[in-house]
Amino acid sequence: MATKTLYKVTFHNHGKVYELYAQRVASGALWGFTEVGELVFDVHDGVVVDPTEERLRDEFGNTRVLHLPMQSIVRIEEVEKKGQSAIRDAATGEAVVTPFPMPVRPR
Repeated sequence: MATKTLYKVTFHNHGKVYELYAQRVASGALWGFTEVGELVFDVHDGVVVDPTEERLRDEFGNTRVLHLPMQSIVRIEEVEKKGQSAIRDAATGEAVVTPFPMPVRPR
């Protein structure tokens, strides 16, 4: 069984840099747009929740195809496996969504 190609798509959106994973990237039917479809999100069955992944799933979970303007795309990479999705501030590069602070384990 052949594995599907996986892409890491990095793009600007409202002062933030998004890093998403998708299985389909193509030139769009709309002139000047790139189509990004079949978005890939981690599925966790447990207590550990990645807040960035949750936010991306909330924002794009029901999206069939993203039509991104070509000038907003920073990079499209074909990758072997899915890494950490991210939302960063475009000016500083710092993560916009941070994990909940975890209590320090007592000694």
